[in-house]
Amino acid sequence: MLKIGNIEMKNQVVLAPMAGICNSAFRLTVKEFGAGLVCAEMISDKGIVLKNAKTMNMLYIDERENPLSLQIFGGEKDTLVEAAKFVDKNTNADIIDINMGCPVPKITKCDAGAKWLLDPDKIYEMVSAVVDNVDKPVTVKMRMGWDEEHIYAVKNAQAVERAGGSAVSLHGRTRVQLYEGQANWDIIREVKQSINIPLIGNGDVQSPQDAKRMLEETGCDGVMIGRAALGNPWMIYRTVQYLESGELIDEPSVREKIAVCILHLDRLIALKGEYVAVREMRKHAAWYLKGIKGNAKARNAVNLCNTRDELVNLLNELVLEQEAKELSQAQLV
Repeated sequence: MLKIGNIEMKNQVVLAPMAGICNSAFRLTVKEFGAGLVCAEMISDKGIVLKNAKTMNMLYIDERENPLSLQIFGGEKDTLVEAAKFVDKNTNADIIDINMGCPVPKITKCDAGAKWLLDPDKIYEMVSAVVDNVDKPVTVKMRMGWDEEHIYAVKNAQAVERAGGSAVSLHGRTRVQLYEGQANWDIIREVKQSINIPLIGNGDVQSPQDAKRMLEETGCDGVMIGRAALGNPWMIYRTVQYLESGELIDEPSVREKIAVCILHLDRLIALKGEYVAVREMRKHAAWYLKGIKGNAKARNAVNLCNTRDELVNLLNELVLEQEAKELSQAQLV
């Protein structure tokens, strides 16, 4: 079982911290599908220190989400420590995670995110400063390196452990790769063999079978699922069940997919208000519709919805259309 510091998870399946996606509405929905740990989207240390209103809203955690890891990012020790102390004392997060993998230029230009991958000494200095100032376990999410010429994953993970970090999550891609190409699972195995704290593997886990294979091939302690869970929290549930029992549960019906999509929408409205939530939900609705036959027309129509009623009516109409098609096909047989 996966244990980070004094926090014990009920399984080895972890929801990745995805920027612009992992707010409380999405996390809670995924949590209800059985994730052992959910991770919040990355939050700016300076935003926390300056008490920026938007940033403060991002710190909201529904108690049903726990255990939860809250991720912060920054390039300067003083503000990172101050932000970590605030999270430690003023939120019900269980774990403080430091982002060391974000490849986006606006983050790396601030000496934050993936920029740390080039400097194991900085990693040690920053992580140890945070660990010394908080009570919650501190973890790091990182990539395997900046580019193919600068892969310091082993040194970087060892620096985290030496600094008192409680776990490392490792994405098997470089910063330059972004999300392209294939994730390198060999480096995950190599890092796992070089440290004594838990390692969570990340990258190219698209199915429950992939999750099992990653655990077996790399020896990692947990498996992190990101993009495969978009519009598909069943991926989490199916993975947990497969790892525990070897049983591969069927994909959900169209009606089940749309019911959860609407639940997610209503949670987002409660969190952000209808105007913002409906617009933000358009991308999620498109993900929920993925794999449904003839969904292109519906996906285009989703982008024109401005109210909850418009979106819900559109989704419910799609369910009725699909069920009518299935009925007529069954009658033909």
